[in-house]
Amino acid sequence: MALAGVRRYAAVDLGASSGRVIVGEVGGGSGIRLREVCRFDNTPIRVDGVLQWDIESIWAGIVAGLRSYDCDLSGIGIDSWAVDYALLDERGKLLGNPVHYRDERTNGVPEQVDALVPPERLFAVTGIQRMPINTIYQLYAERHSTALRSARHALLIPDLIVHLLTGALGSELTNASTTALLALRRRDWATELFTDLGIRDDLFPPIVQPGSNAGPVTADATGQVGVPVVRVGSHDTASAVVGVPAQTADFAFISSGTWSLVGVELPRPVLTEDARKANFSNELGVDGSVRFLRNVMGLWLLQESLRHWEADGDPQDLPALLDQAASLSTRAVVDVDTDDFLHPGDMPSRIREECRRSGQPVPERPVQLVRCILDSLADAYRRTVREAAALSGKRIEVIHLVGGGAQNALLCQLTADRCELPVIAGPVEAAALGNVLVQARADGAIAGGLSEMRQRMTSVVLRRYEPRT
Repeated sequence: MALAGVRRYAAVDLGASSGRVIVGEVGGGSGIRLREVCRFDNTPIRVDGVLQWDIESIWAGIVAGLRSYDCDLSGIGIDSWAVDYALLDERGKLLGNPVHYRDERTNGVPEQVDALVPPERLFAVTGIQRMPINTIYQLYAERHSTALRSARHALLIPDLIVHLLTGALGSELTNASTTALLALRRRDWATELFTDLGIRDDLFPPIVQPGSNAGPVTADATGQVGVPVVRVGSHDTASAVVGVPAQTADFAFISSGTWSLVGVELPRPVLTEDARKANFSNELGVDGSVRFLRNVMGLWLLQESLRHWEADGDPQDLPALLDQAASLSTRAVVDVDTDDFLHPGDMPSRIREECRRSGQPVPERPVQLVRCILDSLADAYRRTVREAAALSGKRIEVIHLVGGGAQNALLCQLTADRCELPVIAGPVEAAALGNVLVQARADGAIAGGLSEMRQRMTSVVLRRYEPRT
């Protein structure tokens, strides 16, 4: 039954392993309520040896989710992972699937780009962490391809979905800032970098702001023709940080999923040489905020280990493994950000080899390997939180851990222990919550800045973990 005064907004939240359509209800005196209406797998495919996103399958999941919702919507917003892009021709037709950031085409490419754009200059312009997955390296690797020569437009993944929904072209700011192709101070495309790399500087559409209206849905198949599409913080971490239920400004965040993004929210970027050497990013957020963070490999190590065990005929029950792992003590810790862990494959063997190489006990059993992964993640969180505080001068009293990792009680407790700070876990669907909040504000259903929006999260279930001695 429809509630009087309630506005409903669909958040299309695309993660690296699954997508979901979640409807947020705003008003009616109950804060904000989220309801998942559809969830679908997002499984990459290999075509001629190239790892790609199956954009047809992703679009079908989005359409099914939107069609399945039978109440009136006041808006739709899209958020997704960063850095990957699709190429379109003059008629707006896709020139193939977007290539997956874990494809090996960028191996060795950062060093090639260094010869054209020194790392110090690249960081001074863009403020972005050096990672082989960055859009700048993907584009340079593709510079001689037929697809890129034929392309009229490149669209980041959320901008592609907005285009499929509405026909509109634009590059939303928060996601554009992750590409290492955006001039951070100008908040516009760094055309000088495109020139240096020999790539057209008009490949990406103009920058558009989070909270702006992209236009009404025109895609008949969705069943939502005419519903406004709002450009939210389209990088899922931008939306997730809007969805952090912070009661104080003195917090760090960990957006924990396939990747873990660990950092602090600031009013201004940190572009010091120390920040560059520490490999931190300055990603732009909603309302002019800056997410000063570092990408940590995240639960990918656990997901890929589970996938390998299942493919090897030895499927594992994750809840049982986590219960057993909680009773073990720390035996080995690896650097989760080593490049050997980036690509798909036999993750358990890679972790064991890293333990042998570093002279640590080798986790032979699955439960030991799970404990090694979680200890290693918590250790990486500790290092990153402390460096973020030291480099930014930010005081940290509490850590907010949001996303899928908030459901992992052992990871949350180990993080509190290692960081020696309380950890507040939740919401799990922080990205969808932030997506809905930005839509609702654009629609006039709520008002205020980030602090005021976060005060509306009264119905969010949270769990607090205190550090153990």
